[in-house]
Amino acid sequence: MLAATVFGFAGYALLLPVVPLWAARGGSGELGAGATTGVLMLATVATQLGVPWLLARWGYRFVLGAGMVLLGAPTPLFALSTDLVAVLAISAVRGVGFGMLTVAGSALVAELVPRAEHGRAAARYGFAVGAPQLVLLPAGVAVAERLGFTVVFAVAGAAPLLGALLVPLIRAERHDRPGAEPVAPAVAVAGEPGAGLRRHAVGPVLAMLTCSTAQGGLITFLPLAVANPGLLVPLALLATGSGALLGRWLAGELVDRRGMGGRLLVPGMLLAAAGMLAELLAVGGAGAPAATALVGGAAAVGVGFGVVQNDSLVALFTAGGAQRYGTASAIWNIAYDAGTGAGAVGLGAVAEPYGFRTAFGTAALLLVLAVPAARPRRG
Repeated sequence: MLAATVFGFAGYALLLPVVPLWAARGGSGELGAGATTGVLMLATVATQLGVPWLLARWGYRFVLGAGMVLLGAPTPLFALSTDLVAVLAISAVRGVGFGMLTVAGSALVAELVPRAEHGRAAARYGFAVGAPQLVLLPAGVAVAERLGFTVVFAVAGAAPLLGALLVPLIRAERHDRPGAEPVAPAVAVAGEPGAGLRRHAVGPVLAMLTCSTAQGGLITFLPLAVANPGLLVPLALLATGSGALLGRWLAGELVDRRGMGGRLLVPGMLLAAAGMLAELLAVGGAGAPAATALVGGAAAVGVGFGVVQNDSLVALFTAGGAQRYGTASAIWNIAYDAGTGAGAVGLGAVAEPYGFRTAFGTAALLLVLAVPAARPRRG
């Protein structure tokens, strides 16, 4: 399952900063470039709303495999045109596949291990998700500049299809048709059976939304915000990817071994806010101080977001209970991907008239304002 996840997310991570750059080369402005990520995430979130129902009807392996096919198969079509309408249409189809992949994958993690190991299992899943981003977020832009965008589109299309070939090897017979969630997630959360999940979801969801908004804007616009990116932007993207892996591992250990579940959201958010402030100071600067702030800030955003990712996912699994892993996964992934889309579109809308420094500062402010709501709740 982890190997399939690596291939699936490779197709996603490779293109996350590349497609906005492709659209910008075709004449789209900052808002158009950000819209490519925004449409991808809008389609992702819309799909995620219905994935718990799909899991109940068709099972984990079918949904996971179909998601990888939809994510990978349309990708080479990007090479045919830089027209914004065409790029957005392909992004929307890929978003449907990514929505299926994300919810089925993270819910399956909870099904395959005992509850006492959820923290570390979520961390291992985070490594499978984060390793492709660690390598491919910076590599995508560099390869596109040196070998051409077509090469990147071909590789990004093939990777999820390879992952789909591994899905039949996942042994999940006991849970392959999970009948515990026969209702749509909106009903499950609003209804009385999901009261615990509803009551405890606000903090983790807000933490995920604000952190993913910050990182989504950072990944989308960093290649555009730095005048002469050279190796600096790939290094910053590498720093945020490796930081996320470190944050998820650290949170997994603290949750399982130290019982700190739910208490890591605020520190993670504050660390991510500090990273975005460092990006604000770095943009437009020159020399070693600006370069250090750019890379160090990206690393801080990654670590903070990694901590929040792991702690919020385990908190939602705990609040929902074993019968609502699919719904908890959907809520978590919707917060993740809606925030990524908001970071691309919303911060793009800020950046076009006011500049990237204002956009990065806005992301930091949102994180700080959301901190009170993310504090641990009792009862």
